[in-house]
Amino acid sequence: MKTYYQLCVLIGLVFRVHSGPVPPSVVKDDEEFAKNYLKKLYNMQEENKPSFWRKVSDMSLKLSEMQQFFGLKVTGTLDAETLEMMKKPRCGVPDVSSYKSRSFSNKWSTNSLTYRIENYTPDMSKAEVDDTIKRALQVWARVTPLKFTRIYNGVADIMISFVVRDHRDGSPFDGPNGILAHAFFPSPGIGGDAHFDDDETFTFKSSRGYNLFIVAAHEFGHSLGLDHSNVPGALMYPTYAYIPPDTFVLPRDDVNRIQALYGSSTVNPDKPDPKPPVNPNACDPNLVLDAVTTLRGEKLFFKNSFFWRSHPQLTTTDQYLIKFFWPDLPDNIDAAFEDTSADLVYIIKGQKVWGLRGYDIVKRMSLSAFGLPAAVKQIDAALYDEYSRKVLFFVDRSYYSYDMNRKAMDRGYPKLVTTSFPQMTTKVTAAFQEYGYYYFFSGSEVFQYNNGRLVKVLKSNHFLRC
Repeated sequence: MKTYYQLCVLIGLVFRVHSGPVPPSVVKDDEEFAKNYLKKLYNMQEENKPSFWRKVSDMSLKLSEMQQFFGLKVTGTLDAETLEMMKKPRCGVPDVSSYKSRSFSNKWSTNSLTYRIENYTPDMSKAEVDDTIKRALQVWARVTPLKFTRIYNGVADIMISFVVRDHRDGSPFDGPNGILAHAFFPSPGIGGDAHFDDDETFTFKSSRGYNLFIVAAHEFGHSLGLDHSNVPGALMYPTYAYIPPDTFVLPRDDVNRIQALYGSSTVNPDKPDPKPPVNPNACDPNLVLDAVTTLRGEKLFFKNSFFWRSHPQLTTTDQYLIKFFWPDLPDNIDAAFEDTSADLVYIIKGQKVWGLRGYDIVKRMSLSAFGLPAAVKQIDAALYDEYSRKVLFFVDRSYYSYDMNRKAMDRGYPKLVTTSFPQMTTKVTAAFQEYGYYYFFSGSEVFQYNNGRLVKVLKSNHFLRC
């Protein structure tokens, strides 16, 4: 059984204390875990000098380095959010190399590479492992001149094995969860080899356990010479996030970086691959959001497979993959709203509804459970009014009102949106309430209403701190 990704939303004002990077609330085991994490992945050295000899401890510096890499608030202290990020399942290749200027000469001198599968995991059939490894290598071959040939005997450029704990390469695995796999950069000997922790449960196409295709494609990026990327959504991002293998397209960040090493593909396929996905830009003046909701004082803004988190006590707005926190949620959601009195956030796509408590999925239900007519197959937006406990569901130019207290749809609906909100003549595509104001997103604009009166019109990225 695997631990899925939960983020503790315990963000407070954290002050840097140079005499000790670990707050009293962090238990001793967590401190030891963090030290081992930083030693393995950020090249933290043992601190031999007494702390009063140092203005800033090495651990504080390395914590800051790690927080900067992941886009966390840089405090130099082991706060709850940093600890949660450290505990996410991930690749065992250090992130610290991303900060050091490694030459792009760290690549194979040939475009024709061999690979060999030395053994198999019992979690999958041999045919499934063979197919998965082949497809994971093709992720990189499709966008470069690289060609991969399987051999069954002898030493290949990329030797692939499933091992556990100490497997004599100087980088032992840690048992279930934690480090999933690691690979070595191109070089003679062990260079290019990829090792997978067989204490994990690997799967063929399922989101349960750890999908071998996603893990292997990431590791082969290292086998070809790529460092970790700090771009959320990139395949070479250090932490694991499930992406359906059948619809996977190598993100633009990864395409650019691998082509900087090996160049573009010289083959013109009959059917070109889909255009690589690009992370949406929060400061794009034409940004059109899929959905917006509050969550325990934060605001979440959804776009495609990503969302931004905006917290009132932080000055930055951070971007993450949806599946980074909720592997079972879909991309391109239709609507979202928070029932603050029940501490639930509802995510809606088509007829499916997921209820989140913090970062746990605690409910799965149908859209019809809110009393919407059977003819309504999809909604455009939803807004929860914390004062009346009504939920407004927007469908094209009309809207419905659902009473969360009575668990029933209000009479007299649907109504035209313009009936209650004059000048709102375009379709509402996202909505939320804050301080009594209603905010309706339509295209790249946001319409602010107070008691049915239009107050002002803003750009959709107004809340994203551009």
